[in-house]
Amino acid sequence: MAHLLHIDSSLFSEASVSKEIARTFRQTWAAEHPDGVVTYRDLGAEPVPPLTEAALFAVQVPEDERTPEQVAALRTRTELVDEVLAADAYLIAVPMYNWGVVGSFKVWLDQIVLVGKTAGGDQPPLAGRPATVVLSYGGGYFPGTPREGWDFVQPYLETVLGKAMGLDLTFVTAQLTLAERNPAMADLIPQAKEQRAQAHQAAEASARELAARFAAA
Repeated sequence: MAHLLHIDSSLFSEASVSKEIARTFRQTWAAEHPDGVVTYRDLGAEPVPPLTEAALFAVQVPEDERTPEQVAALRTRTELVDEVLAADAYLIAVPMYNWGVVGSFKVWLDQIVLVGKTAGGDQPPLAGRPATVVLSYGGGYFPGTPREGWDFVQPYLETVLGKAMGLDLTFVTAQLTLAERNPAMADLIPQAKEQRAQAHQAAEASARELAARFAAA
């Protein structure tokens, strides 16, 4: 029985493409692996507090020497890190905001990236655990487009989640998500719809592959 940690980070509750595609993954996962356990966090609806100096340095202080402020600050970080460690697999949905990851997700990352516990070394503690990462982009950042090279989301996550934390990453991407709401992008609507449909298909495929992986374990 596999344990999936699902992280949403969009600020939107209903109009979020990244959440919509992540739901497709979850529905397929539930059908293929009905006995699985899911822990869910919506960082847009319930943001985690930012990392503080007290929480950052408390881990370097012996437990019996920590100040009350350090103990309190570390409580949240420990809870979030323990959630990550308890999971066998991850579903992470991240929209691009201002050419980078949304702030709520960056705050969560700052809390859970902890050298020796979740990251670092030649063999990170989470090495090999599968993670499906759903990315949504309002514009287009395809090769050959004017904004090729402006994507600071996937390369960043490849570094943090893939290299530092050692997760086995599968990216599911939908671009041009603002085409139907931005009149200046109206001619891109057919391509946007195709992108979205392909992302849903990729999410389904990733969920099935993950279920098969745990079934064979």
